[in-house]
Amino acid sequence: MDYTIAGIAAVCAGFFTNPLEVLKVRMQLQGELKKKGEHPVYYKNILHAGYVVAKNDGILALQKGLVSALWVQLIMNGLRLGTYQLISSKGYTRDKDGNIVFYKSVILGGVCGMLGQLCANPLYLIKTQIQAQAAKNIAVGYQHQHSGTWMALKTIYQRHGIQGLYRGIGAVIPRAFVASTSQLTTFTYAKEELTKYNILENSPYSKSFLASMISGIVFSGMVSPFDLVLIRLYNQGVDAQGRGLLYKNYIDCVVKIYQTEGVLGFYKGLGTIYVRLGPHTVLCLMFWDLFKDIHQRYMLKATIN
Repeated sequence: MDYTIAGIAAVCAGFFTNPLEVLKVRMQLQGELKKKGEHPVYYKNILHAGYVVAKNDGILALQKGLVSALWVQLIMNGLRLGTYQLISSKGYTRDKDGNIVFYKSVILGGVCGMLGQLCANPLYLIKTQIQAQAAKNIAVGYQHQHSGTWMALKTIYQRHGIQGLYRGIGAVIPRAFVASTSQLTTFTYAKEELTKYNILENSPYSKSFLASMISGIVFSGMVSPFDLVLIRLYNQGVDAQGRGLLYKNYIDCVVKIYQTEGVLGFYKGLGTIYVRLGPHTVLCLMFWDLFKDIHQRYMLKATIN
């Protein structure tokens, strides 16, 4: 049940934040391997990006990749949050006195994130490629022209096998570890501190909201460079042998971005990243707490009856 609750919570959050993910991907791909001033700027900021996408591709384009995005949330965060909840409930993140052990929380939170990301990788890859697809006059990055999630899975598998579905796997590990551990560790510690000082003690959902807001800020800042590299590797075109047309591997991608776009290139769309990852963190973690609470009350009622 831990996995089901976590997966449903993530799907609910993903539905509301998918438009922000579409805009984030576009802004991260804009000016790929180009110095500032050497490329057209189609998306000036998140509000402008939303307007441009709706104007050129239609309002429904803001939900591009929704099917694959929701499956990603169900699989990735279902496994990540469900596993973390399981190991937390068994006391593996705490000492004998019930206090959180920082290094245990960091390691286990990161490992749970890698597990979820690895299992969802094929769908995450396709989600990114579909979200990048745009009208020719506002297109950024490589355009894969997928007709849908399941057709994309079939096409990539037929052309490049399992290896093609796990392209960019080298970027998945660091991104998943940093993202998961920064989010879960911060959220857990924030709730603990709020409880310790009796802040919002009579309003548990307000406490979850405040803790998740703090978590979202830390999460977005930590994951931004890793997320950009992952998006670039996922979306690049490949040759007949499945080799990337722009980047050979993770290190090659990092070096090329640094050489052409500079350090700030790794933080492209940072505001958009927070606007997307912040609300998603808040919604996902609040839905998670809400559904856990509902389940606990249902089980308690069933036991009494």
